[in-house]
Amino acid sequence: QMADPFLYNPGERSDYGCRGHEVQIEYLKAYVCRPSFSTDKAVIVVHDLFGWQFSDIRYIVDLIAGHGYITICPDFFKGTEPWKPTDHWHDFPDWLKNHDPTKVDKEADVVLKYLKEQCGAKKIGVVGFSWGGMAVHHLMLKNPQLTAGVSLYGRIIRDSEERYGLLNPTFFIFGEKDHTISLDQIFLLEDKLKQYCKVPYKIKVYPGQVHGFAQLKPEDMNPDDKPYIEEARRDMIDWIKMFV
Repeated sequence: QMADPFLYNPGERSDYGCRGHEVQIEYLKAYVCRPSFSTDKAVIVVHDLFGWQFSDIRYIVDLIAGHGYITICPDFFKGTEPWKPTDHWHDFPDWLKNHDPTKVDKEADVVLKYLKEQCGAKKIGVVGFSWGGMAVHHLMLKNPQLTAGVSLYGRIIRDSEERYGLLNPTFFIFGEKDHTISLDQIFLLEDKLKQYCKVPYKIKVYPGQVHGFAQLKPEDMNPDDKPYIEEARRDMIDWIKMFV
């Protein structure tokens, strides 16, 4: 029996009225939100296992757009079913085999092309949560077009030297009480990045926080967690502003 990786129940979340709109880009659907002024800076948001239509992720897209970035969350599951709160965790390994967070390169290229050709973006960053955090770690090793990345509680997969040669500045955000990622794994990541990484990176662990903490909408936050959630978001935006 695998422990439920989420200590919040996404089924009991408040609704969210989105500010952006949906677009079709080649074979991908995507949610896009633009700032109120024109800009040549963009951010790709990689959703978690609940998919691109999950209201928490759309809230984050709108939040980043509000800081002056064309922000887009494509459907990295390519129309297949996202994980649902009612699904059983013993089926998760099979689901994950068909939704591999390291197989996102083609989708990333489609979206990068769209941002450059249709939106005039010149600098593009990437932010990802959980499943998306793993995808960001992968993309920052593979795609030099992404000028900065933020990986939020992406499980640290496969220890190999190739996992640490980041191409551009990357920030890793973790919750101290995330029972899917041990502090030992985080210390190992830090150790290896010191050895192999040639670009700026940062790792930060937020006290008392569980998996999924940084994408909660304000009305779903527990007051004790709120300062850490807000700090993580500020830190995420600051990293993007520094490098994108």
